[in-house]
Amino acid sequence: MITLTAKDVLPEDGANGTLVGRVWVPDLAGPAVVAVRNDGVFDVSARFSTVSALCEEANPADALRGTAGARLGDLESIVANTPPDRRDRTKPWLLAPLDLQVLKAAGVTFAISMLERVIEERARGNPTSAEAIRREVVRLVGDDLSKLKPGSPEAMKLKSVLIEQNAWSQYLEVGIGPDAEVFTKAPTMSSVGTGMDAGLHPKSTWNNPEPEVVLVVSSRGAIVGAMLGNDVNLRDFEGRSALLLSKAKDNNASCAVGPLLRLFDSGFSLDHVRQMDVGLTVKGQDGFVLDGHSSISKISRDATDLVAQTIGPVHQYPDGFALFLGTMFAPVKDRDAPGEGFTHKRDDIVTISAPQLGKLVNRMRTSDQCEPWTFGIGELMRNLAKRKVL
Repeated sequence: MITLTAKDVLPEDGANGTLVGRVWVPDLAGPAVVAVRNDGVFDVSARFSTVSALCEEANPADALRGTAGARLGDLESIVANTPPDRRDRTKPWLLAPLDLQVLKAAGVTFAISMLERVIEERARGNPTSAEAIRREVVRLVGDDLSKLKPGSPEAMKLKSVLIEQNAWSQYLEVGIGPDAEVFTKAPTMSSVGTGMDAGLHPKSTWNNPEPEVVLVVSSRGAIVGAMLGNDVNLRDFEGRSALLLSKAKDNNASCAVGPLLRLFDSGFSLDHVRQMDVGLTVKGQDGFVLDGHSSISKISRDATDLVAQTIGPVHQYPDGFALFLGTMFAPVKDRDAPGEGFTHKRDDIVTISAPQLGKLVNRMRTSDQCEPWTFGIGELMRNLAKRKVL
Protein backbone atom coordinates (compact mmCIF):
# COMPACT_ATOMS: atom_id res chain seq x y z
CA MET A 1 0.00 0.00 0.00
CA ILE A 2 1.29 3.47 -0.89
CA THR A 3 1.37 6.21 1.71
CA LEU A 4 1.99 9.70 0.34
CA THR A 5 2.58 13.07 1.95
CA ALA A 6 2.79 16.56 0.53
CA LYS A 7 6.56 16.41 0.99
CA ASP A 8 6.72 13.48 -1.45
CA VAL A 9 4.89 15.46 -4.12
CA LEU A 10 6.63 18.81 -3.81
CA PRO A 11 10.09 19.71 -5.16
CA GLU A 12 12.84 20.32 -2.63
CA ASP A 13 12.05 24.06 -2.68
CA GLY A 14 8.44 23.34 -1.76
CA ALA A 15 5.72 25.29 -3.53
CA ASN A 16 8.01 28.17 -4.46
CA GLY A 17 7.97 27.14 -8.11
CA THR A 18 5.01 27.50 -10.47
CA LEU A 19 3.26 24.18 -9.94
CA VAL A 20 0.25 22.85 -11.86
CA GLY A 21 -1.83 19.79 -11.09
CA ARG A 22 -5.18 18.19 -11.73
CA VAL A 23 -7.53 17.11 -8.98
CA TRP A 24 -10.67 15.02 -9.19
CA VAL A 25 -13.41 16.98 -7.42
CA PRO A 26 -16.40 14.78 -6.47
CA ASP A 27 -18.74 17.78 -6.24
CA LEU A 28 -17.95 18.54 -9.89
CA ALA A 29 -17.96 14.87 -10.96
CA GLY A 30 -14.82 15.73 -12.90
CA PRO A 31 -11.28 17.14 -12.87
CA ALA A 32 -10.12 20.63 -11.97
CA VAL A 33 -6.92 22.32 -13.11
CA VAL A 34 -5.18 23.50 -9.95
CA ALA A 35 -2.34 25.73 -8.84
CA VAL A 36 -0.36 24.29 -5.92
CA ARG A 37 0.80 27.08 -3.63
CA ASN A 38 2.20 27.46 -0.14
CA ASP A 39 -1.26 28.23 1.25
CA GLY A 40 -3.15 25.40 -0.48
CA VAL A 41 -4.49 23.96 -3.70
CA PHE A 42 -6.52 26.36 -5.86
CA ASP A 43 -8.99 25.49 -8.61
CA VAL A 44 -8.24 27.72 -11.62
CA SER A 45 -10.64 25.97 -14.02
CA ALA A 46 -12.80 29.07 -14.38
CA ARG A 47 -9.96 30.59 -16.41
CA PHE A 48 -8.12 27.47 -17.63
CA SER A 49 -10.55 24.63 -18.28
CA THR A 50 -7.66 22.31 -19.20
CA VAL A 51 -3.93 22.12 -18.55
CA SER A 52 -3.55 22.22 -22.33
CA ALA A 53 -5.29 25.62 -22.42
CA LEU A 54 -2.98 26.97 -19.71
CA CYS A 55 0.08 25.79 -21.66
CA GLU A 56 -1.14 27.68 -24.74
CA GLU A 57 -0.73 31.01 -22.94
CA ALA A 58 2.14 33.23 -24.11
CA ASN A 59 3.67 32.87 -20.63
CA PRO A 60 1.92 30.06 -18.74
CA ALA A 61 3.76 30.71 -15.45
CA ASP A 62 2.77 34.38 -15.40
CA ALA A 63 -0.80 33.51 -16.38
CA LEU A 64 -1.12 31.00 -13.54
CA ARG A 65 0.39 33.34 -10.96
CA GLY A 66 -2.07 36.00 -12.05
CA THR A 67 -5.07 33.75 -11.41
CA ALA A 68 -6.32 33.55 -7.82
CA GLY A 69 -8.65 30.55 -8.13
CA ALA A 70 -10.90 28.97 -5.51
CA ARG A 71 -9.22 27.08 -2.66
CA LEU A 72 -10.01 23.34 -2.76
CA GLY A 73 -8.09 22.44 0.38
CA ASP A 74 -4.61 21.67 1.62
CA LEU A 75 -2.19 19.58 -0.43
CA GLU A 76 -1.55 17.14 2.43
CA SER A 77 -5.17 15.96 2.57
CA ILE A 78 -5.56 15.70 -1.20
CA VAL A 79 -2.33 13.73 -1.62
CA ALA A 80 -3.15 11.39 1.27
CA ASN A 81 -6.51 10.61 -0.36
CA THR A 82 -4.95 9.69 -3.73
CA PRO A 83 -3.84 6.01 -3.43
CA PRO A 84 -6.77 3.79 -4.50
CA ASP A 85 -6.74 1.52 -1.43
CA ARG A 86 -7.28 4.38 1.01
CA ARG A 87 -9.33 6.76 -1.14
CA ASP A 88 -12.49 8.41 0.14
CA ARG A 89 -14.38 9.06 -3.09
CA THR A 90 -16.38 11.86 -1.49
CA LYS A 91 -13.19 13.93 -1.17
CA PRO A 92 -10.72 15.29 -3.78
CA TRP A 93 -7.70 13.31 -4.98
CA LEU A 94 -4.72 13.98 -7.24
CA LEU A 95 -4.68 13.03 -10.93
CA ALA A 96 -2.00 13.01 -13.63
CA PRO A 97 -1.19 16.68 -14.45
CA LEU A 98 -2.02 16.33 -18.16
CA ASP A 99 -5.24 16.24 -20.13
CA LEU A 100 -5.55 16.98 -23.87
CA GLN A 101 -1.84 16.74 -24.68
CA VAL A 102 -0.75 13.83 -26.87
CA LEU A 103 1.54 11.43 -24.99
CA LYS A 104 4.77 11.02 -26.99
CA ALA A 105 8.06 9.35 -26.11
CA ALA A 106 11.59 9.44 -27.47
CA GLY A 107 13.44 6.15 -27.41
CA VAL A 108 17.09 5.14 -27.36
CA THR A 109 18.40 8.58 -26.38
CA PHE A 110 20.91 7.36 -23.78
CA ALA A 111 23.85 5.10 -24.56
CA ILE A 112 23.15 2.60 -21.76
CA SER A 113 19.50 2.13 -22.71
CA MET A 114 20.51 1.89 -26.38
CA LEU A 115 22.84 -1.01 -25.58
CA GLU A 116 20.13 -2.74 -23.57
CA ARG A 117 17.74 -2.45 -26.52
CA VAL A 118 20.32 -4.15 -28.72
CA ILE A 119 20.61 -6.88 -26.09
CA GLU A 120 16.82 -7.31 -25.94
CA GLU A 121 16.71 -7.67 -29.71
CA ARG A 122 19.42 -10.32 -29.78
CA ALA A 123 18.00 -12.17 -26.76
CA ARG A 124 14.58 -12.37 -28.50
CA GLY A 125 12.88 -11.54 -25.22
CA ASN A 126 14.66 -14.26 -23.22
CA PRO A 127 16.26 -12.79 -20.04
CA THR A 128 18.47 -15.84 -19.45
CA SER A 129 20.39 -15.08 -22.66
CA ALA A 130 20.90 -11.42 -21.88
CA GLU A 131 24.10 -11.50 -19.81
CA ALA A 132 26.22 -13.35 -22.38
CA ILE A 133 24.89 -11.14 -25.17
CA ARG A 134 25.57 -8.03 -23.04
CA ARG A 135 29.27 -8.94 -22.79
CA GLU A 136 29.50 -9.50 -26.54
CA VAL A 137 27.73 -6.24 -27.42
CA VAL A 138 29.98 -4.23 -25.10
CA ARG A 139 33.03 -5.90 -26.67
CA LEU A 140 31.90 -4.82 -30.13
CA VAL A 141 30.46 -1.39 -29.40
CA GLY A 142 31.95 -0.28 -26.08
CA ASP A 143 30.02 0.81 -23.02
CA ASP A 144 30.21 4.61 -23.39
CA LEU A 145 28.71 6.14 -26.50
CA SER A 146 27.42 9.22 -24.67
CA LYS A 147 29.95 11.53 -26.35
CA LEU A 148 29.07 10.30 -29.84
CA LYS A 149 26.78 12.83 -31.52
CA PRO A 150 23.96 11.12 -33.46
CA GLY A 151 24.23 11.70 -37.20
CA SER A 152 27.83 12.98 -36.99
CA PRO A 153 30.60 11.74 -39.33
CA GLU A 154 32.06 9.78 -36.40
CA ALA A 155 28.71 8.07 -35.82
CA MET A 156 28.38 7.19 -39.48
CA LYS A 157 31.90 5.73 -39.45
CA LEU A 158 30.99 3.55 -36.47
CA LYS A 159 27.86 2.47 -38.32
CA SER A 160 29.92 1.30 -41.30
CA VAL A 161 32.28 -0.68 -39.06
CA LEU A 162 29.41 -2.39 -37.24
CA ILE A 163 27.66 -3.29 -40.50
CA GLU A 164 30.90 -4.89 -41.72
CA GLN A 165 31.00 -6.94 -38.50
CA ASN A 166 27.32 -7.90 -38.84
CA ALA A 167 26.65 -6.17 -35.53
CA TRP A 168 24.29 -3.42 -36.70
CA SER A 169 20.88 -3.08 -35.08
CA GLN A 170 17.71 -1.07 -35.63
CA TYR A 171 18.25 0.36 -32.14
CA LEU A 172 21.71 1.61 -33.05
CA GLU A 173 20.14 3.23 -36.10
CA VAL A 174 17.94 5.49 -33.97
CA GLY A 175 20.56 5.77 -31.23
CA ILE A 176 23.42 7.18 -33.31
CA GLY A 177 21.75 7.84 -36.68
CA PRO A 178 20.33 11.22 -37.75
CA ASP A 179 16.67 10.42 -37.03
CA ALA A 180 15.35 10.12 -33.48
CA GLU A 181 12.81 7.49 -32.46
CA VAL A 182 9.65 9.32 -31.38
CA PHE A 183 6.50 7.28 -30.88
CA THR A 184 3.06 7.70 -29.35
CA LYS A 185 3.24 6.25 -25.87
CA ALA A 186 -0.44 6.10 -24.96
CA PRO A 187 -3.84 7.64 -25.78
CA THR A 188 -4.60 11.19 -24.72
CA MET A 189 -5.88 11.36 -21.10
CA SER A 190 -4.90 7.75 -20.30
CA SER A 191 -1.94 8.53 -18.02
CA VAL A 192 -2.01 7.85 -14.28
CA GLY A 193 -0.54 10.11 -11.63
CA THR A 194 1.49 9.66 -8.48
CA GLY A 195 0.06 7.36 -5.82
CA MET A 196 -1.83 5.30 -8.39
CA ASP A 197 -1.28 1.77 -9.66
CA ALA A 198 0.80 1.45 -12.82
CA GLY A 199 0.10 -1.38 -15.23
CA LEU A 200 2.02 -4.28 -16.79
CA HIS A 201 0.56 -6.57 -19.43
CA PRO A 202 -0.43 -9.79 -17.61
CA LYS A 203 1.42 -11.96 -20.14
CA SER A 204 4.77 -10.23 -19.60
CA THR A 205 7.46 -12.01 -17.58
CA TRP A 206 10.40 -9.64 -18.26
CA ASN A 207 9.70 -5.95 -17.73
CA ASN A 208 11.04 -2.86 -16.04
CA PRO A 209 10.38 0.76 -15.08
CA GLU A 210 11.77 3.49 -17.31
CA PRO A 211 12.33 6.67 -15.26
CA GLU A 212 12.34 9.75 -17.45
CA VAL A 213 11.92 13.49 -17.53
CA VAL A 214 8.82 14.55 -19.47
CA LEU A 215 8.62 17.91 -21.24
CA VAL A 216 5.31 19.63 -21.85
CA VAL A 217 5.17 21.44 -25.20
CA SER A 218 2.57 23.84 -26.59
CA SER A 219 1.01 23.70 -30.06
CA ARG A 220 3.59 26.31 -31.12
CA GLY A 221 6.46 24.03 -30.17
CA ALA A 222 7.33 26.04 -27.04
CA ILE A 223 8.65 23.93 -24.15
CA VAL A 224 6.72 25.28 -21.15
CA GLY A 225 7.58 22.95 -18.29
CA ALA A 226 8.61 19.52 -17.06
CA MET A 227 7.56 16.61 -14.85
CA LEU A 228 8.65 13.04 -14.17
CA GLY A 229 7.45 9.96 -16.01
CA ASN A 230 7.57 6.17 -15.96
CA ASP A 231 7.52 4.81 -19.51
CA VAL A 232 6.75 1.27 -18.31
CA ASN A 233 8.31 -1.24 -20.69
CA LEU A 234 7.91 -4.95 -21.46
CA ARG A 235 11.35 -6.21 -22.45
CA ASP A 236 10.11 -9.64 -23.51
CA PHE A 237 7.48 -8.26 -25.92
CA GLU A 238 9.72 -5.66 -27.55
CA GLY A 239 12.66 -8.05 -27.57
CA ARG A 240 10.69 -10.60 -29.60
CA SER A 241 9.87 -8.00 -32.24
CA ALA A 242 10.10 -4.24 -32.56
CA LEU A 243 6.67 -4.46 -34.21
CA LEU A 244 5.31 -5.31 -30.75
CA LEU A 245 6.34 -1.87 -29.48
CA SER A 246 2.72 -0.75 -29.06
CA LYS A 247 1.90 -3.80 -26.94
CA ALA A 248 5.13 -3.35 -24.96
CA LYS A 249 4.37 0.29 -24.23
CA ASP A 250 0.63 0.95 -24.39
CA ASN A 251 -1.52 -0.88 -21.85
CA ASN A 252 -3.97 0.27 -19.23
CA ALA A 253 -2.12 2.43 -16.63
CA SER A 254 1.25 1.88 -18.33
CA CYS A 255 1.97 5.62 -18.62
CA ALA A 256 2.64 7.34 -15.28
CA VAL A 257 3.43 11.06 -15.07
CA GLY A 258 3.72 13.65 -12.32
CA PRO A 259 3.57 14.33 -9.53
CA LEU A 260 2.99 17.92 -10.71
CA LEU A 261 3.86 19.94 -13.80
CA ARG A 262 6.48 22.56 -12.99
CA LEU A 263 6.23 25.47 -15.41
CA PHE A 264 9.31 27.33 -16.56
CA ASP A 265 9.77 30.67 -14.80
CA SER A 266 12.61 32.84 -13.51
CA GLY A 267 13.70 30.11 -11.10
CA PHE A 268 13.33 27.01 -13.27
CA SER A 269 14.25 26.59 -16.93
CA LEU A 270 15.22 24.08 -19.61
CA ASP A 271 18.85 24.47 -18.52
CA HIS A 272 17.86 23.09 -15.10
CA VAL A 273 16.31 20.09 -16.88
CA ARG A 274 19.48 19.55 -18.93
CA GLN A 275 21.51 19.05 -15.72
CA MET A 276 18.84 17.23 -13.73
CA ASP A 277 19.69 14.14 -11.68
CA VAL A 278 16.96 11.50 -11.63
CA GLY A 279 16.73 8.73 -9.05
CA LEU A 280 15.02 5.35 -9.19
CA THR A 281 14.05 3.06 -6.32
CA VAL A 282 12.14 -0.20 -6.58
CA LYS A 283 11.03 -1.92 -3.37
CA GLY A 284 9.42 -5.34 -3.53
CA GLN A 285 7.28 -7.27 -1.08
CA ASP A 286 10.00 -9.94 -1.26
CA GLY A 287 12.56 -7.58 0.30
CA PHE A 288 14.22 -6.81 -3.01
CA VAL A 289 15.53 -3.24 -3.35
CA LEU A 290 16.89 -1.63 -6.49
CA ASP A 291 18.46 1.83 -6.38
CA GLY A 292 19.92 3.88 -9.17
CA HIS A 293 20.45 7.41 -10.38
CA SER A 294 21.75 9.19 -13.44
CA SER A 295 21.78 12.58 -15.11
CA ILE A 296 19.97 14.03 -18.10
CA SER A 297 23.35 15.54 -19.03
CA LYS A 298 24.27 12.11 -20.43
CA ILE A 299 21.57 12.28 -23.10
CA SER A 300 22.74 11.83 -26.69
CA ARG A 301 20.26 14.28 -28.23
CA ASP A 302 19.39 17.67 -26.77
CA ALA A 303 15.80 18.21 -25.67
CA THR A 304 15.28 20.94 -28.26
CA ASP A 305 16.36 18.56 -31.05
CA LEU A 306 13.87 15.92 -29.86
CA VAL A 307 11.07 18.48 -29.73
CA ALA A 308 11.99 19.80 -33.20
CA GLN A 309 11.85 16.23 -34.57
CA THR A 310 8.39 15.79 -33.03
CA ILE A 311 6.55 18.96 -34.08
CA GLY A 312 6.85 21.13 -37.19
CA PRO A 313 5.66 21.37 -40.80
CA VAL A 314 5.20 17.61 -41.08
CA HIS A 315 3.33 17.09 -37.79
CA GLN A 316 1.17 19.40 -35.68
CA TYR A 317 -0.38 19.01 -32.21
CA PRO A 318 -3.21 21.54 -31.79
CA ASP A 319 -3.52 20.77 -28.06
CA GLY A 320 0.20 20.37 -27.44
CA PHE A 321 2.03 17.24 -26.35
CA ALA A 322 4.08 15.73 -23.56
CA LEU A 323 7.41 14.20 -24.56
CA PHE A 324 9.26 11.54 -22.56
CA LEU A 325 12.97 12.24 -23.15
CA GLY A 326 14.10 8.61 -22.91
CA THR A 327 15.31 6.43 -20.08
CA MET A 328 18.80 6.63 -18.64
CA PHE A 329 18.28 3.43 -16.63
CA ALA A 330 18.22 -0.19 -17.71
CA PRO A 331 17.88 -2.29 -14.52
CA VAL A 332 19.99 -5.44 -14.82
CA LYS A 333 20.41 -6.42 -11.15
CA ASP A 334 19.49 -10.08 -10.68
CA ARG A 335 16.30 -10.54 -8.70
CA ASP A 336 15.74 -14.28 -8.69
CA ALA A 337 18.11 -16.63 -10.52
CA PRO A 338 21.65 -15.45 -11.41
CA GLY A 339 21.84 -14.11 -14.95
CA GLU A 340 18.10 -13.50 -15.30
CA GLY A 341 18.33 -9.81 -14.41
CA PHE A 342 15.46 -7.68 -13.16
CA THR A 343 11.73 -7.96 -13.67
CA HIS A 344 8.78 -6.57 -11.74
CA LYS A 345 6.66 -8.47 -9.25
CA ARG A 346 3.16 -7.64 -8.05
CA ASP A 347 3.02 -4.74 -5.59
CA ASP A 348 6.51 -3.40 -6.33
CA ILE A 349 6.67 0.24 -5.27
CA VAL A 350 8.50 2.35 -7.86
CA THR A 351 9.74 5.81 -6.90
CA ILE A 352 11.17 8.15 -9.53
CA SER A 353 12.56 11.36 -8.11
CA ALA A 354 14.33 14.60 -8.95
CA PRO A 355 15.01 17.45 -6.51
CA GLN A 356 13.34 20.03 -8.75
CA LEU A 357 10.27 17.90 -9.58
CA GLY A 358 9.39 15.83 -6.49
CA LYS A 359 8.61 12.11 -6.46
CA LEU A 360 6.48 10.01 -8.79
CA VAL A 361 5.39 6.95 -6.77
CA ASN A 362 3.43 4.03 -8.22
CA ARG A 363 2.52 0.49 -7.21
CA MET A 364 2.91 -2.11 -9.96
CA ARG A 365 -0.02 -4.33 -10.87
CA THR A 366 -1.09 -6.07 -14.06
CA SER A 367 -3.07 -3.76 -16.30
CA ASP A 368 -6.30 -5.70 -15.82
CA GLN A 369 -5.97 -5.20 -12.04
CA CYS A 370 -5.50 -1.43 -12.25
CA GLU A 371 -8.40 0.99 -12.15
CA PRO A 372 -10.03 0.93 -15.61
CA TRP A 373 -9.71 4.08 -17.71
CA THR A 374 -13.24 5.40 -18.27
CA PHE A 375 -12.98 9.21 -18.34
CA GLY A 376 -11.89 10.17 -21.84
CA ILE A 377 -12.00 13.26 -24.04
CA GLY A 378 -15.72 13.07 -24.74
CA GLU A 379 -16.56 12.73 -21.06
CA LEU A 380 -14.27 15.66 -20.23
CA MET A 381 -15.97 17.89 -22.80
CA ARG A 382 -19.42 17.00 -21.47
CA ASN A 383 -18.30 17.65 -17.91
CA LEU A 384 -16.74 21.04 -18.71
CA ALA A 385 -19.79 22.08 -20.70
CA LYS A 386 -22.08 21.15 -17.83
CA ARG A 387 -19.92 23.25 -15.49
CA LYS A 388 -20.00 26.11 -18.04
CA VAL A 389 -16.23 26.56 -18.04
CA LEU A 390 -15.67 25.90 -21.74
